[in-house]
Formats: sequence, C-alpha cells, structure tokens
Amino acid sequence: MCQIFRRIPRQFFLRDVQEVAPELLGAWILRILDGEPVGGIIVEVEAYLGPEDPGSHASRPRTRANDAMWGLGGTAYVYTIHTRYCINVVTGPKEEPQAALIRAIEPRVGLDAMRRLRGRQDPRELCSGPGKLCQALDITLDFNYHDLTTGDVLFLARPPDEPWPLPPAQIGVSTRIGLAQGKGDELPLRFYVRGNPFVSKLPRH
Repeated sequence: MCQIFRRIPRQFFLRDVQEVAPELLGAWILRILDGEPVGGIIVEVEAYLGPEDPGSHASRPRTRANDAMWGLGGTAYVYTIHTRYCINVVTGPKEEPQAALIRAIEPRVGLDAMRRLRGRQDPRELCSGPGKLCQALDITLDFNYHDLTTGDVLFLARPPDEPWPLPPAQIGVSTRIGLAQGKGDELPLRFYVRGNPFVSKLPRH
C-alpha cells in the first residue's frame, strides 16, 4: 500500500512554520509496523516559532533535549511531556529553530494496531491528541532527529487521492492549547480541519 504514497519533499519544509503548518493539514503521517502501514490524515497542528515565541522550546537555552529544533526542515523533533511523547516537524533552514506540533490525525490505516497500542476501541480516541497519536503510532524518542522526507518506517506523504493542500475555507485557526498565560497563549498559531471529529479539542479563540 505504501507504494501509492509519495513522500513530501524536503523543499516543502524549508519555509517559515507559519506557511508550512496549515499546509500540513490533509497530508498523511505513516508509520510502518511489522511491515504494515499505520497512520492517517493530519487534522490539527500548532506552529511554534523561534526564540521570540515564549511558547516555543526554541525560546529556552539550547540543550540535548531540544537540539533537534535547530535541525533542517523535514526533521522530526520528539520530546516527552507527562510521560508521553509528542512529535513535531522541524521547518525552515538549519540553525533557525521552528517546528509544527502534530496534535491530531484522522486514523485511516492500521486501526487494529492503533487499538492494540492505545488500549482503546473508539476511533476518535486513538489519535486525538499529540500524546495519543504517538502512542497509537509507536513513536518514541528513538525518532528524534528522524528524517521525515526519506525515512522508511516513519514519513509524511501527499494524500493519494484527495486535494492537497486544503483550501483556506476548510482550515480553522485558534490560539494554541495548554500554554500558560503570557507564554504565547494569545497567538493564533493552531490550525485544524473545520468540522473534523478527530480534532483534539474544540477551538479556543
């Protein structure tokens, strides 16, 4: 089945995160488990800017934990929060840290594997949140620095038979979720597919 998917090329990711993030909506994220694809359509993302963004990990000192953010666009930046993993797609040129957090996907393939990994049956509970989707796709810190443009077991792809990028009318915009007051919580940098039942939370405005 993976033969029908075309990986998104590096050039797509070498732009500003505020351009890349909304265009990730409708793209596929695919994880290969035991030779079978597991994944679906990205329906919710958040953009995190460089050091000027108080909500971004790039506003903190550069350490081993957040170093991947300074990588080349198309690189995965994986970190842990509350014992769960979150996956980001680094954007822009190397040494200019920005990233898009993948917050939710609409499960399309490999749902049996997702249910086993998540311990849940309802499709809406499998990937409707950054920690949930990483658990459902078995994404761990092993994928930090992973190249999402060339990787064999985890990659981003164009949808095989659906329009992409999505038209602006299908994209909702809100403030980001879970940030403390004064930490960039007022910035409209969350993008989601309007009306999609797999989005993690109702939009905040």
